[in-house]
Amino acid sequence: MSDTPVVLFVCVHNAGRSLAGRVLLEHYGAGRVAVYSAGSEPGSELNPSVIALLEERGLDTSREFPKPLTNELAREADVVITMGCGDACPYFPGTRYLDWELDDPRGLTVEEARPIVEEIDRRVRALLEEMGLALGPT
Repeated sequence: MSDTPVVLFVCVHNAGRSLAGRVLLEHYGAGRVAVYSAGSEPGSELNPSVIALLEERGLDTSREFPKPLTNELAREADVVITMGCGDACPYFPGTRYLDWELDDPRGLTVEEARPIVEEIDRRVRALLEEMGLALGPT
């Protein structure tokens, strides 16, 4: 792992789960982790419930948009966290892979999506701790 670890969150549409993982890890990592997200089949818009939940926490989502997964992006990552992208996720030896099985928040209301985002938050905090990095701002 490099001095600044690189983490990539991947889901199908890069509109909900992987977006939440990226925004939360970037926030808690406070510049000590390079964080990216991508989708195996990027959607055309972000999940409005996930955006509302992140903004409710005071997190900025204004620069977010669904991005495609590329081999270059996956190759750069020290840790790839998959969130339901299936076989479309590339595999590179030497890269650590974690599969976070989470429900897809697509089509859910804010209240229905809340437990999913809360679980992503919990796992992101645990990942930082596992990486030996203190939690940044909360």
